Amino acid sequence: MRRAMLPDEHEAQIRYAVRALLARPLLLAGHGDERAFRLVRMHAAELRAWFDRETGWRLHVDAHSARLFKTPVVTDDTRPARDRSHAPFSRRRYVLLCLSLAILERSESQITLGRLAEQLLVAASEPDLAEAGITFNLDRRDERSDLVAVARLLLDWGVLRRVAGDEDAYLAHAGDVLYDVDRRVIGNLLASTVGPSTVEADRFDDRLAALMAEPRPDTEELRNRALRHALTRRLLEEPVVYYDDLPPDELAYLRSQRSQIIGRIADVTGLVAEVRAEGIALVDPEDELTDAKMPAQGMQSHLTLLLAEFIAAVPDGVRLSQLHEHTRELAVRHKAYWRKDAADPGAEYSLVAQAIEILRALRLVIVQPGPDPLVVGRPAIHRYRVVEPRRPSSQSTVERTGAES
Repeated sequence: MRRAMLPDEHEAQIRYAVRALLARPLLLAGHGDERAFRLVRMHAAELRAWFDRETGWRLHVDAHSARLFKTPVVTDDTRPARDRSHAPFSRRRYVLLCLSLAILERSESQITLGRLAEQLLVAASEPDLAEAGITFNLDRRDERSDLVAVARLLLDWGVLRRVAGDEDAYLAHAGDVLYDVDRRVIGNLLASTVGPSTVEADRFDDRLAALMAEPRPDTEELRNRALRHALTRRLLEEPVVYYDDLPPDELAYLRSQRSQIIGRIADVTGLVAEVRAEGIALVDPEDELTDAKMPAQGMQSHLTLLLAEFIAAVPDGVRLSQLHEHTRELAVRHKAYWRKDAADPGAEYSLVAQAIEILRALRLVIVQPGPDPLVVGRPAIHRYRVVEPRRPSSQSTVERTGAES
């Protein structure tokens, strides 16, 4: 006989399940967080109703998987797929990923990495891909590395499950890898609102917009519902929601319904709203619902924090060349604590590029293109600014304001 659940226990379980789906929209039985999958199944009806009411996202749950079909809020390049070294996927890797999924959808229940590679060679030989500048063969190590990165991403998603072998051995020409293929997962990956084959637009941006297009509301009630969905999605998905970035109708609705929208999100997720004159950030006290943490451990994070401080002190922005120069100075200043290669000639270019990537993802800077790009801080970056304390003191001290957005 099933025991009665206390209200606090029920609330904790719903919160855990919602947070798990926000962090990882595809949960599988026997793969990853078993507790999360079990709780999502247990409370499927309540979770489905909450996501439908507040975000308009569809939640599908069965005995094998739980899939939250999110509609992307922003489709820029700040949330790429990454390999184990945290390097973003290249254009070729994305093409190989799509071709691999097409091959696996028609494959047997098991496949080796070598067999997948052979079929990719055939698929990648299409003239249209060659005209687009995409080539693939197994002659060079970097191309084999691309295939391994794709395989490991598919392992992480649950499309593949390793039976025997190791990708490193394949990379070194010392062995192969055998996988089970789960086509049920492949069927749950696509989150577009329309079938890709029905999109006729030519430009990439237009095709992407068509894939995500939703029906236009034709009544006042439906328009308000669509606005609530759009704003809730932004608040859940974006590190910072700036008022200046919102369309006029969303901004007006947020100003009139801000407390209610934030309250409903906070009650279920445990996120804490930080409301400022320029916008809103939902902060996670448990520091789990983010894929770009700042501050964090490690030399790169330390550098990113110091560059944020540097940018925040210059209202009109900082040239990329100035950031390179400043990084060279920091590498000398912190040589006792940083990696030895941080002070190598030219190391500053990749270090600054990684820092800018994180700051852009966190909506802390914008980069204005040019021969020497200008990096301009956005309002939220000032929480990393160093200021003189206002309290009376005889000591010469500084204090850092704010924390992670």
